[in-house]
Amino acid sequence: MKLNIGKRRKGEKTHEGAPAVQVLDDEARLRRAVLACMLWEDEFYEDGETIAARIAGLAAKVDPVVVAGLAIEARSKMNLRHAPLLLLTVLAKTGAGREKLVADTVAEVIQRADELAELVAVYWRNGKKPLPAQFKKGLARAFEKFDAYELAKYDRPGPVRLRDVLFLVHAKPKAEEQAATWRKLAEKELDSPDTWEVALSGGADKKATFERLIREEKLGYLALLRNLRNMAEAGCDERLVKKAIAARKGAKRVLPFRYVAAARAAPMFDREIDKALKASIDEQAELKGRTIVLVDVSGSMDTKLSARSDLRRMDAAAALASVINGDLRVFSFTDQCAEVPARRGLAGIDAIVKSQPHGGTYLGRAVERVNALPHDRLIVITDEQSHDKVPDPVAKRAYLINVASYRNGVGYGRWVHLDGFSEQVLRYIQAYERALN
Repeated sequence: MKLNIGKRRKGEKTHEGAPAVQVLDDEARLRRAVLACMLWEDEFYEDGETIAARIAGLAAKVDPVVVAGLAIEARSKMNLRHAPLLLLTVLAKTGAGREKLVADTVAEVIQRADELAELVAVYWRNGKKPLPAQFKKGLARAFEKFDAYELAKYDRPGPVRLRDVLFLVHAKPKAEEQAATWRKLAEKELDSPDTWEVALSGGADKKATFERLIREEKLGYLALLRNLRNMAEAGCDERLVKKAIAARKGAKRVLPFRYVAAARAAPMFDREIDKALKASIDEQAELKGRTIVLVDVSGSMDTKLSARSDLRRMDAAAALASVINGDLRVFSFTDQCAEVPARRGLAGIDAIVKSQPHGGTYLGRAVERVNALPHDRLIVITDEQSHDKVPDPVAKRAYLINVASYRNGVGYGRWVHLDGFSEQVLRYIQAYERALN
């Protein structure tokens, strides 16, 4: 995330028809495509295949060191899982001759055991071919991160299994215990992991299973949020579940919009989910002065984040707005620009999403309106597909957060342009402003 300066190329437009900034720098274009990308998922204006092809094409043009850094950032800071793997498959080719770079990046990006097999599957997406030597070395090093439990948990059926990767990369165990674990993986003899999926598929009692896993701290925070409805329907101990929500163990890996899905699925835990979401606000440094936040609620933002998700880009944008810490005035914009109560947490998200009908994208009008208001900072959260020309902001500090992966956008020039829907973009704003002072 950095200040990306672009230039308007004659004739370039957004999908909605506004004059667009064609980012001439391939690195900036690559960041734009990657950092809010649910790989191979269709967006409102572009299909997933087109976006993935653009990412691969741009990554092939960009310095391999930059691609490696972006893959690490996308996985470690933005909590994306599949787009970084696509970058690694390109790096395997462009980084040829830079063995340490490729191997180090592969080893760092892979943070969950199933990503070992997923990375090979992505590399083979257009047909099987030999894995480059440095690619194998990175995979072999990544294998060393995972114990028997993690390997068993994520050894899932698919075109590529973990044992296949083990055979391909010829990983060498560091100790006898690891060697024994890998032999069991190879022979399909790993003990079944103690997970809720395994327990319930084996016929275990749902209530007893969830309560035990919570008490033994074996249920990750994202798994907790995703299973709140199941826990409510099973009659799990409410106090136990609420305590686990409040504890937020592992919450740093959970994107803000996940709380929205949890609250909609299990409204009986709404209060606790809201408190947990608000707790993330306390982790954000307060932005000094008056901040105006503009959130896009147009029709294109109403599209789902992924085919299997009930969440929309609008939810992601509103969730991000709801965890900004400081003196705020909040506006939504579509055909009109409407001020909404500057509430935190779930109440703020609902206020934004329900503020007005989801129509066109007139960001230009919205910026013109707030330009006339007193403020020290402007933050816009949008997919950048405006119908009208967007004027320059008057605020000395103006940020445009892009939550989509479209080719062209409007948020360059006088804007500090950021990509992604992780709260890391807010931490960037804080760091950026500290550096200016």
